Amino acid sequence: MPERTTYPEGAPNWVDLGTPDLDAAKLFYGRLFGWTFTDTGPEHGYYVLCELDGLPVAGLGPLQDPGVPSMWSTYLASGDADHTAGRIRDAGGRVLMEPLDVADAGRMLYAVDPTGAGFGVWQAEGHLGSRRTGEPGAPAWHELRTPDGATADEFYRAVFGHEHEQIGDGRTFDYAVIRVADEPVGGRLRVGSDDPSGVRPHWLTYFAVADTDAAAAVVAEAGGTVRRDPVDTPYGRLAVVADPCGAAFTVIQLPQLS
Repeated sequence: MPERTTYPEGAPNWVDLGTPDLDAAKLFYGRLFGWTFTDTGPEHGYYVLCELDGLPVAGLGPLQDPGVPSMWSTYLASGDADHTAGRIRDAGGRVLMEPLDVADAGRMLYAVDPTGAGFGVWQAEGHLGSRRTGEPGAPAWHELRTPDGATADEFYRAVFGHEHEQIGDGRTFDYAVIRVADEPVGGRLRVGSDDPSGVRPHWLTYFAVADTDAAAAVVAEAGGTVRRDPVDTPYGRLAVVADPCGAAFTVIQLPQLS
């Protein structure tokens, strides 16, 4: 896939993992995705950039609150994080971390939507976000899983201008494709308590792999958990998994990679 050079407003542009064990995370994800790592050091909170062919695709950072579970976070692109913070509040969300500068890389905030799903906002400057997408080892899809699809859709439409295309029946299967500038950038799934990735509302990251079955086997061998066995879908073969610290994500073999 070509290197990413831009993201439209409201599109997912970065993912990172909060983990209690950075060294263990590097071992696990390096084995699974072939990532190399750049440690930014104490001046940047020991944040780690995960790279493919020298380009950043994701981040790892130490958990700031030991009471918060380890999890992947999705960030949505913004041209003005401070303005977006105001829109989040106006639409019924909560800003948990006010906009702040991250050196010369960009400006960020962290918030929770009205259904309880956390997400970040990234205003890119020196750091665009994920420079590779849709190829093995890189983010391929971003999915909001929530018990209240209607409220979520209204919120993200108001804040980011998301458009939602229902591809289910809206009742037994309520799934909306999220579009920005008429391009699909993610999905919103209404879930119940049987969600294998966890019962709390959240954004779930999909990472592309060359072989879903092989990736699931590596997850298990490396101390992770396969929460939903590999299954074929119209959009690729996927499995819901978790790393050794319990952070859930999905691996997917996209049709064009088969």
